[in-house]
Amino acid sequence: MTPGTLRPVVLDVRPTIAAGGDPYDEIMAAAGSAGPGQDLVIVNSFEPFPLYERLAALGFTHGSARLPNGDWQVTFRRGDAMRER
Repeated sequence: MTPGTLRPVVLDVRPTIAAGGDPYDEIMAAAGSAGPGQDLVIVNSFEPFPLYERLAALGFTHGSARLPNGDWQVTFRRGDAMRER
């Protein structure tokens, strides 16, 4: 499959945050399940700035959009191949 044809991994972390939890482990597990060229879409009540650097280190790029209700949708895409380190 070519990038963009893979089904995205979608994670809405708003319920976890509303319940007082920390979605970091959920997010990292979802990131680990995303294959090369696959999108990881996170819906959050705030823009998750700390994730940008953390997931970039794992080979993801990102784009973010503020939704009409004020929440955020951030799409991370894992590179086509794991970066050589």
